[in-house]
Amino acid sequence: MLYIQEKVNPILEALVTAVLLERPDDPAFFMLKWLCEQTKSLDGQDRAGASPGEEIETVRAELKRLKDRKAELEALATGEQGAEKADMASPRCDGKSDRSTKADENSEDDDEDDDDTVEVMPEPPKGMNRGPRQSVSAEAYGDWNKKSDFKPPVYDKTAEQKARIAKALEPSFLFQALDSEEMDTVTLAFKEKQVEAGERLIQQGDDGECMFLIEEGSVDCLKAKDGEAEKVVKTCGPGDVFGELALLYNCPRAASVQTTSKTTLWELDRETFNRIVKDAAAKKRTTYTEFLKKVPLFGNMDQYETMTIADALKVENYEKPGEQIIQQGDAGDKFYIVLEGECEAKKAFVQGQEPQKVMTHKAGDYFGELSLLKNELRAASVYTSAPNVKVLFMDRKTFKRLCGPIEDILRREAKRYEMAAGAASSSA
Repeated sequence: MLYIQEKVNPILEALVTAVLLERPDDPAFFMLKWLCEQTKSLDGQDRAGASPGEEIETVRAELKRLKDRKAELEALATGEQGAEKADMASPRCDGKSDRSTKADENSEDDDEDDDDTVEVMPEPPKGMNRGPRQSVSAEAYGDWNKKSDFKPPVYDKTAEQKARIAKALEPSFLFQALDSEEMDTVTLAFKEKQVEAGERLIQQGDDGECMFLIEEGSVDCLKAKDGEAEKVVKTCGPGDVFGELALLYNCPRAASVQTTSKTTLWELDRETFNRIVKDAAAKKRTTYTEFLKKVPLFGNMDQYETMTIADALKVENYEKPGEQIIQQGDAGDKFYIVLEGECEAKKAFVQGQEPQKVMTHKAGDYFGELSLLKNELRAASVYTSAPNVKVLFMDRKTFKRLCGPIEDILRREAKRYEMAAGAASSSA
């Protein structure tokens, strides 16, 4: 059990998250490719030198082999059924009916077929997609269910209420992907709910139909395990979000939630969450993950680490050239990656002196990491040098938590600043 919890579950959770957010047309190929990217091999052999194209071709070959095997089994089953019908239609030479003989043979065949079925397609694990939710677990869009047909609910709110909701949602990666228009739509779709102390909001094992944001009050998350009494596993307070995981993964509630005091909540329905929030998060993750793969700094990270960083990134837009992003001498609290456009770094080597251009940052380049690594003030200012510049950023806390695997690279690459500054200083 410990092995499953520590070794197997993290991989399965990451795989399920990737599949649900990407919603590929061919899940089998997607999962094989994903696992291949994690292990760099389908059969345990060392393929460190294989190119991405070779790995994909290996996955395709493995998938083709599985499909061919399936076709062989289906053809064999069809042939056996046809032979059985032919034998039953013609009399036997010895005048003996072969029904009893066929019954015995079919009994043996059924036993073998049952064994094959278990190997090829095991039953889903208990607890996943139980009950009525099974019929809508594949919440895909088609001609019969177009996204444009969806009209989210609207509950009027004051400007102050909208601002409080938006601020509370800001830390969640799911809502970070929303643009201003989508955020406004989601904010208006939240419905206010007043509850007294001791009220059960969510029951473990039930289907998830909504998520909640706490404005005032507190709730306890309780979990029952192996027939034991419920235990408090987490307490949530103002600004916390809960209940979103059952919507994100389309699975039963993992824990119960009960108020511990008079509480003011904002409730968001499943359909609005799926149509706007989940779609935006999946699109953001795909876009940023593909971009990060092209940045050499993140080239050696595995797929899960890259997706985690992509989830944490936020975007800032600058429309005009000459707009300042960071100021020399300020405390550093963000790490930046140029997504689109171009920026330039300028440094004043002597106080009061005109800043000199020391470096140009293009798409895929990064800056601002020195202040976070060394806990020092900004060593230079950075300005946009082109129109419509987009930069991705993460705050200090997130940077320290997620960028551990590349911290040594960042420290080593920091010499580029010293070289650029030295060149600029000598030319001045």
